[in-house]
Amino acid sequence: MERELVGKKPTFRPGRRPTSFYRVLLWISLCLAGVWLLVGYQRGQVISPFEATPTPTRVAASFFMEAQAYFDAGKLDDPSNKVPGTPAPPINDAIEAYQAALNEDPTNAQAWAELARIQAYSSAMLRNDTERLKRLEEALSSADKGAALAPDDSTIHAVRAFVLDWYAYNPLVPASRSQELLVEAEREASRAYQLDPQNALALAYYAEILVDQSKWAQAEKYAVQAVTQNPNLMDTHRVYAYVLETLGRYNSAIEQYLKAAEITPNLTFLYIRIGQNFREGIKNGDRALEYFDRAAKINSQLGIQNPLPYIEIAKTYTQIGEFFIASVNAQKALDFDPTNAHTYGQLGIIFIRARNYEGAMPLLRCATKGCTAEQNEMGKVAVDGLPLTSLSVAYYYVEYGTVLAFLSRADENYCPEAVEVLNQVRSAYTSDPILTGIVDDSLGICRRLADSGAPPVTPTQAGAETALPTPTPTPTPTPAP
Repeated sequence: MERELVGKKPTFRPGRRPTSFYRVLLWISLCLAGVWLLVGYQRGQVISPFEATPTPTRVAASFFMEAQAYFDAGKLDDPSNKVPGTPAPPINDAIEAYQAALNEDPTNAQAWAELARIQAYSSAMLRNDTERLKRLEEALSSADKGAALAPDDSTIHAVRAFVLDWYAYNPLVPASRSQELLVEAEREASRAYQLDPQNALALAYYAEILVDQSKWAQAEKYAVQAVTQNPNLMDTHRVYAYVLETLGRYNSAIEQYLKAAEITPNLTFLYIRIGQNFREGIKNGDRALEYFDRAAKINSQLGIQNPLPYIEIAKTYTQIGEFFIASVNAQKALDFDPTNAHTYGQLGIIFIRARNYEGAMPLLRCATKGCTAEQNEMGKVAVDGLPLTSLSVAYYYVEYGTVLAFLSRADENYCPEAVEVLNQVRSAYTSDPILTGIVDDSLGICRRLADSGAPPVTPTQAGAETALPTPTPTPTPTPAP
């Protein structure tokens, strides 16, 4: 008889196997990796794959398209976008868009060339020669980078030639340096043409340089070829207009400038040139004012504080004898840039033609010799005088040759100062019969005062109202009227 087992049941289990060394090592490694990931995540060194990217990465091509859109809209450079000490705002102009594209792809030679082109054009919309010179230096640097990346590209050499040409005619560039730049510009333009004789930009910029070298027949030939090759490019119409303007064919020049403005309707320097052709070429002040006013309004819409449209409006009203409204517009130009010596010179000319000689003298002195903030009754800031160049010579001979001489009396004689500077003008322009004639007339005023105490002639008799050169939005080999 079997006996029933009672009490604690017996336990049955297999024998214990020894623990594997490699399994322990694996577990230790996994633990350490987990600790490393946790610490890295807390420090920000490890990003969760499920987190959204803070800013989506843009390809360079999208920046190029954005830059072209800004250029077509006339937003080459938005100064309000670059306020020191403030956070960087979103891209808002063509220059910034190209710079962003080049940050993504710094080896894109064509992008460097296009940036250089836009930087050069944007210089025409800046306030004064100092700002324009700085921008042209930036444009040349961009063009140099493009040429280094693609030394056999026709367009890049063409753009570099264009930048060198505009750089050469900045009034702050010394004459010797200007000549060197022009020689280099012609060499670059010739190289661009040789690389691709059908390149419209190469043809246009070559024509512009030939005009500046007084090679008018060749310039017109290449300008016509450029327009024929690409009639949809603003540059070809602009340069052809410039050639026609230089040849005195003002109606045809206006027609070409208008075609350029149809392609890029917000580039205000085109309207400035149209207005100048109407005023000086066709002698139609009303039409000139129409285009200067259009330039001023577009600048206002774009937030551009360029005094040039108001200077041109002031000059036009001065020519038709509306001196009060001329001075109002000149003051508006001065408000935009109270340190611009050219604006003081233009305002001084307006005062002279309004017969306000005493008011003209301090303005013209700021333009030529410079003035302190205390001496500057109108602008209230210090102004650096202009060096004697083809664009400033009128301010020199008007102040010292007519105003100072005319205001001289036995008890208040400005003639010693006038004679010194008049001789400086004569030495610099010995081959110019008009200037030397004005200088001689002005010296005659002082001689009569010294010899007999005779009253001086009026500034009009002394030639003060000779046509005056004006800062122009595109470089010219001789001052524009």
